[in-house]
Amino acid sequence: MKQVVASVAERFELAITEINIDTDPELEKMYGWEIPVLLIEGVKIAKYRISEEQLTRALAGRAG
Repeated sequence: MKQVVASVAERFELAITEINIDTDPELEKMYGWEIPVLLIEGVKIAKYRISEEQLTRALAGRAG
């Protein structure tokens, strides 16, 4: 997922924050079995994996 995000980020203006949920018990409780998980503006977009096409559509939909 990290590679897909990096690739798609080349076409969109993104602020990317990578968080290790093992350092936050609340996040680990919420997402522990869904790693990696991808959120856009606080909304879960994907867990485990996402394709470049799926991520591009999700970002384009948010752009208006």
